[in-house]
Amino acid sequence: MSSPALGEFLRTRRARIQPAAVGLNDYGRRRMVGLRREEVAQLAGMSVDYYTRLERGRGEDFPDSVLDSVARALRLDATERDHFYTLVRPADPDYNYCPTVRPGTRLLLDSITTPAFVLGRHMEVLAWNSMGDKVFGFTGDCNLARFTVLHPDAGVFYPDWEPVAAETAAYLRRQVTRCPRDRRLTSLIDDLTAGNPVFHRIWSIQSATRNPHGRRLIHHPAVGRIEFGYETLDLPEDQDQVLVVYTVDPNSPASETFDALRTRELVGAH
Repeated sequence: MSSPALGEFLRTRRARIQPAAVGLNDYGRRRMVGLRREEVAQLAGMSVDYYTRLERGRGEDFPDSVLDSVARALRLDATERDHFYTLVRPADPDYNYCPTVRPGTRLLLDSITTPAFVLGRHMEVLAWNSMGDKVFGFTGDCNLARFTVLHPDAGVFYPDWEPVAAETAAYLRRQVTRCPRDRRLTSLIDDLTAGNPVFHRIWSIQSATRNPHGRRLIHHPAVGRIEFGYETLDLPEDQDQVLVVYTVDPNSPASETFDALRTRELVGAH
């Protein structure tokens, strides 16, 4: 069975390498940026037909030695190499994906006094607490990827939009690695890349790297800008779910703004 995700991954990785960078002469007019298939095959010590079969997503019977050669030729880092191997030999897909948030997780959410929510495989928001609702204005059928990439107000809500979009792409790439034949997931990605050309560019270069914590600047329509910290935690026994918790440094300027939001009546952000 072919894997479109494998072919796309290999094409984007060879596109970022210039021939001179790997000791090849740049002869002739090029229709694309980066290495040609035959140049990757040459660097990996294999036939062009053999490499082409891999790039077309038919790599299940390729030995590890060949995959290692391709990874070296494309200068994949450790994370990319793991992603590459998973795409070649994916785990069995979960055709019965139907996420359920455990009661204990819901109690945990309710005990958190800052914004917190649970994301599923497709970045759908499965559950949230009251402060999550105040900050994000979650509805009953909210997908954080769709909001970030396609909503016309996303660039206002996220003043630093591009890093948020890059993290969105990385999250979805990790899910594609785990479940490459999840049709709902691939359909979502098709919608996102078709609907936003900037995200399409980000998707083409973004790896499946994980950034489990960091800073997030949000412009809330009621109180203005708030800079949060965030932590992303895997939920035990729920591999398709992560808990995202936003934090506020009590000694930061954001603390006063956040307190003003906390005391307001519920206001939807989007």
